[in-house]
Amino acid sequence: MKEEQNAARREEICPSKKDKLDLDTARARVAETKGPEYWRSLEELAGSAEFQEMMHREFPKGASEWVDSVSRRGFLQLMGASLALAGMTACTKQPLEPIVPYVKQPEELVPGRPLFYATAFTLGGYASPVLVESHLGRPTKIEGNREHPASLGGTDIFSQASILEMYDPDRSQTITYLGEVQSWGAFLQAVRGPLNVQKGLKGAGIRILTPTVSSPTLADQMRTLLQAMPEAKWHVYDPVNRDNVYAGAQMAFGQPVETQYDFSKADVILSLDADFLSAGFPGSARYIRDFAKRRNPDSPMNRLYVVESAPSSTGMKADHRLALKAGDVERFAAAVAARVGITTNSTGETGGAASFLASVSQDLQKHRGASVVIAGDYQPPAVHALAHAINQMLDNVGRTVFYTDPVNANPVNQTESLEALVADMRAGKVDFLLILGGNPAYDAPADFGFAKALKETNIPVRVHLGLYQNETAELCQWHVNQAHYLEAWSDARAYDGTASIVQPLIAPLYDGKSAHEMIALLTGQSGASSHDLVKAYWQKQHSGADFDMFWRRSLHDGWVEGTAFAPRQLTAKPIQRLTETPDEKVVELNFRPDPSIYDGRFSNNGWLQELPKPLSKMTWDNPALIGPAMAERLGLKTEDVIEIELNGQKVTVPVWIQAGHADNSVTLFLGYGRRRAGRVGTGAGFDVYPLRFSATPWTATGVNLRKTGETYKLATTQGYQTMETPVGTRPLVRSASLGEYKKEPHFAQEEEPAPGLTLYPGFDYRSEPYAWGMTIDMNACVGCNNCIVACQSENNIPIVGKEQTVRGRHMHWLRVDTYYEGDRANPTAHFQPVPCMQCENAPCEVVCPVGATVHSSEGLNDMVYNRCVGTRYCSNNCPYKVRRFNFLLFQDWDTPQLKMMRNPDVTVRSRGVMEKCTYCVQRINQHRIDAEREDRKIVDGELQSACQQSCPADAIVFGNINDPNSRVSKLKAQARNYSLLADLNTRPRTTYLAEVRNPNPELETEHS
Repeated sequence: MKEEQNAARREEICPSKKDKLDLDTARARVAETKGPEYWRSLEELAGSAEFQEMMHREFPKGASEWVDSVSRRGFLQLMGASLALAGMTACTKQPLEPIVPYVKQPEELVPGRPLFYATAFTLGGYASPVLVESHLGRPTKIEGNREHPASLGGTDIFSQASILEMYDPDRSQTITYLGEVQSWGAFLQAVRGPLNVQKGLKGAGIRILTPTVSSPTLADQMRTLLQAMPEAKWHVYDPVNRDNVYAGAQMAFGQPVETQYDFSKADVILSLDADFLSAGFPGSARYIRDFAKRRNPDSPMNRLYVVESAPSSTGMKADHRLALKAGDVERFAAAVAARVGITTNSTGETGGAASFLASVSQDLQKHRGASVVIAGDYQPPAVHALAHAINQMLDNVGRTVFYTDPVNANPVNQTESLEALVADMRAGKVDFLLILGGNPAYDAPADFGFAKALKETNIPVRVHLGLYQNETAELCQWHVNQAHYLEAWSDARAYDGTASIVQPLIAPLYDGKSAHEMIALLTGQSGASSHDLVKAYWQKQHSGADFDMFWRRSLHDGWVEGTAFAPRQLTAKPIQRLTETPDEKVVELNFRPDPSIYDGRFSNNGWLQELPKPLSKMTWDNPALIGPAMAERLGLKTEDVIEIELNGQKVTVPVWIQAGHADNSVTLFLGYGRRRAGRVGTGAGFDVYPLRFSATPWTATGVNLRKTGETYKLATTQGYQTMETPVGTRPLVRSASLGEYKKEPHFAQEEEPAPGLTLYPGFDYRSEPYAWGMTIDMNACVGCNNCIVACQSENNIPIVGKEQTVRGRHMHWLRVDTYYEGDRANPTAHFQPVPCMQCENAPCEVVCPVGATVHSSEGLNDMVYNRCVGTRYCSNNCPYKVRRFNFLLFQDWDTPQLKMMRNPDVTVRSRGVMEKCTYCVQRINQHRIDAEREDRKIVDGELQSACQQSCPADAIVFGNINDPNSRVSKLKAQARNYSLLADLNTRPRTTYLAEVRNPNPELETEHS
């Protein structure tokens, strides 16, 4: 009864999120809107009263109410006891054991001074080069490697959040046998006999299942093992794989190859459902940087066309976007191929997109040798083969498109490889199964029945190596805890083939083992370490007398010089489409990796679970995305629960109506509904893998939808901490076409107040040596959210969980607002990162009764945490809504691993304290001290904020605006520079460069 009352009360707390517009009312209100407008959600576009109420409130109604089972009086009693204990223990106790300082402190180790080491993070077999910040031997922050050609200093959300994964207290910490803790020695003793038997059988019963491998050392170990045991088999499977990419290359060239793109030289780009501007796409960091460089309207701009079903970051950055069902993309690609002179069996029909098709084809032909056609990994092989043929016909190969050997060391069809393994398991041919990472019991195709086969086939020895005791580990007798990549030696290749040495930053926290050590065990090298194995491999590759110098240089630089794959000269074969034209009325089901937790491997990473997805701003869940038109036909609203049936399998999921989604299409995101993820990820979201079959891993038809009549609360940050700007007035986003910009370069500065127009007492910031400021280029920003995770890592920002997120209590100092413009069926989107504006006329400072928020002489709006008493007046008076309040003790002050992860230069905030972006003041102070010690000023470019340093698009620039030659000063002097809510005269130090699109004049009037 009490639970029901609490549930009812919680529901009453936030009516602005509960009461949704009915469809007729929404349509009527949308129809009444006029003129160019920017909107954040369909509720805002329709002007619902609920949204207006939420916009007027600093926090959702009830965010500050106490609704937990503990009464207010009981809470005060508990707090009184806690404060008393805090007073008793205020004096720090020394350890009982005697401690001594260094007899001789290591020369490179200086307390308070971090060291940086080059290594590489691997996802899907592709390495992302990184630099890891280390404080006294503790890795605390991931940065990009500016010198590495594969990234140029950019990172992605997965590499940034990998630091939390290493310190995750839910990581597997022991070797277990049938759930009981065992030692490494006991494991060696147990497998020695079965391995000796297999040696006599040439390994006939050995099966090794790995995820995608690009490690040269591990690949060499596998080749050595298979030579010694030729009957053993190596299987490869990742749920998010590149089977279609390699199959398309096989269709076009007769062999699997890697395709690389040079977007810096591309004037026209056609994306066929390829989200190349999002994390997880091989080479995305470099591609984002190259693409963003060509979005400068004062230089020759590129033009991007995107054809896709589910809206993506890439699609929303397009100059022209066409929303098509995924099954129709092949027909569109064939029609483009026919128009550029390639013979296909295309009928020329494109589902009502004739003008789009004609304009794209003509634009590509006008830019022969300076264009790119890129196919998405989720499209069938025929689309990839067509893209290869089109690029060849347009003379792009060797200029903007290059072919190399595959990065994947074993480029087999991974779905077929796993199917063969399951067949051998059922046939009783497997005696020794070694699973190196991955979680096939959870993410294998539903029709394979991998978990059932693993459980019922009685394989004598089943060994799982993994970071977590996941669903697959549960079904294996032996589980060996794996060393994190920051704890182990290895190597891997980037998307261009460049090899990086993966060097550890810290000894394994739980004495974990690496894949190298597990394979060495099979080859009779049970005592070999990962370091020795990796170094021995590279010694064979570089056998000269200068190996030590070569090895140290490779470790220092972060990559092995001269290992990038050379381009290959290939000729595409004639292509004939093989698939039939799909029925327009058939409902299509798309599967996509989740933008935040990918295929489920990051389920227990709280930073990624709470990271708002680029377009829906969804956290902690994976609703089914459908378009507005389809929702109207089916009578569905956001948060309605539907049952999806495919091939006899049923899954229930909530609905999210997504503007821009293709009609008659449903998109499901993988990776949720985990049973054994850890305390953070277990039970979050809905498991949709039961609907994913081997024949239709990405797109399926024949799906049935049924409305259940139930609803489900979704935790989305869309609409929270919203700046009050009613639709049609006071635009926060300034955008124009390239033609309009050329006519009126200062279009974005219409509301800028005159200098000196203020009631505040003036301060001469020009007299100071430094005045810090920031610019954010909305033309370059791709909405990747990398800045959010980098800020969270740098500044010890906690997660709050789904329930608190629903209440509007999320703590991110930096948010990325997504604004839509145009028809809700196919809108244009704009991404706007919003940190603290660091206003010179700061509205927050004048209302703080205790002086907790004050202004520095360098223009920073500083927070004095010890003064803050939690009135929240400052947040209420902030028009930008960038302040965050610790309603509860969101920080974990007890878990030892998380204490090791935190940045020692940043205060860990407690309950009742307001916090916000500081421009990374700790970095400013560090560089100021260094400069003063050397009797110089801080040089432009040497100081970067965390968000700036991580941004792969180079969209964020921070520096000294008192230096007229600084990059930030030059950007602020551009015509596109404008301030948010400039009419309030807050004089923000953070300003924006307005967005300029480069539409095709032939399509501009159609708002494609």
